[in-house]
Amino acid sequence: MGRVRKFTQFSLRDLVATAGPTVGLIAAACLLAYLLVDPSPPRSARLATGQENSAYEEFGKQYAAKLKKEGITLTLVRSLGSAHNLQLLREGKVDIAFVQSGSTDQAESERAGLVSLGSLFTEPVWLFMREGAAPAQLSELKGKGVNVGPEGTGVPKLFRAVLAANGVEPDELRLGALENTPATMALVGGAIDGLVFSSAPEEPLIQMLLRTPGIRLVDFPQAEAYTRRLPFLSHVVLPRGIVDLASDNPSRDHRLIAPTATMVAREDLHPALVDLLVQAASQIHGGTGWFQQQGQFPSARYTEIAVAREAAKFYKDGPPLLQRYMSFWLANFFDRMWVLVVALGALLIPLSRVVPPLYVWRIRSRLYRWYGQLRVVEQELAEAPAQRRAEICGALLARLDEIEGLVNQISIPLPFADALYSLRSHIQFVRQRVLAAMAPAPESAPAPGPE
Repeated sequence: MGRVRKFTQFSLRDLVATAGPTVGLIAAACLLAYLLVDPSPPRSARLATGQENSAYEEFGKQYAAKLKKEGITLTLVRSLGSAHNLQLLREGKVDIAFVQSGSTDQAESERAGLVSLGSLFTEPVWLFMREGAAPAQLSELKGKGVNVGPEGTGVPKLFRAVLAANGVEPDELRLGALENTPATMALVGGAIDGLVFSSAPEEPLIQMLLRTPGIRLVDFPQAEAYTRRLPFLSHVVLPRGIVDLASDNPSRDHRLIAPTATMVAREDLHPALVDLLVQAASQIHGGTGWFQQQGQFPSARYTEIAVAREAAKFYKDGPPLLQRYMSFWLANFFDRMWVLVVALGALLIPLSRVVPPLYVWRIRSRLYRWYGQLRVVEQELAEAPAQRRAEICGALLARLDEIEGLVNQISIPLPFADALYSLRSHIQFVRQRVLAAMAPAPESAPAPGPE
């Protein structure tokens, strides 16, 4: 039974030898497509945050912790603020950054190759003044010393727009350019009359100033009008008692104007990283806050920069299906498998028509070479001189016996057995020709004599 099985099964060795180069070619093409057409997400990225102790920096740490769980290192790059972050993005020194609305427009961002991953939270304009210096109208700030921060932040541009809406020229004030921490110390120490922040309430310096005696938060009673004049602003309310209910701080509602913080990325950021960042944003900013309701942020709204396709899909449909049930890297691997399917489809169909004929040719080639040996025997027989014919025919018969013995050892699949038996019959045919050539020629009958 073992011998029968040996002759009936297909030849795995021949199949491997025939299909091996084809399989290798397909594997190489698939690997090339996998690496080049849809490369794997990078293991690291750079996020531009903001100044020391700023809300941008605090949120940046949360993003770094979220991505670290997925095996991605998010390097935080400290900056002066929104305007500086935009510069870092344009120069390619960072991949992602926090940017304040109103810092750029859609046309400018498209020229720079930037996309939005969504708005994250509101950044109210916090105008803190020393007690007794707080104005009823912003026009009363003329002559005051107010710190707006360095030009790398978004605040100087924003506050100039607010002053212009009130008919106040920047040179009518003493505008300072200190960073947040030294400016706060200067305000508390009485060196300046006021300072302007534009940040989330989570910023530690804002929390401190809201609780500092002698420091007053300026109300914007015309907040709704500002939003009509400056469309990138929204009207928010700091509720009474939100800072400390026990001490009723603040003692009344405060109307504020607020741009929004947006996460902006270079358009060549890997789509899988976009998905991961937006999911992290949903976890970090999706809850309730002083100025937002549950689920209000992150959002594709409130941004003047075009939203990346992957981010817009997330806001519409939620996270990708595979990432709901698998780890980030495993889900990304299966999501990228479509590249392999395309490569396989492009190669497998035409190559599948080549392999079967090659396999058949390889099996039959074992027999074809023996036909060449038979042809040689026939040629030597035809060229044998008459005086040596018997000697040569004896050698040819021995050679045919050797060929037949080797042919009998050939193992080929049963579907090709007819070719094997045909070869053996042809060996016998040539043997008969050699034997016929060895037989002596019959003697001629003598001619009849005369009677």
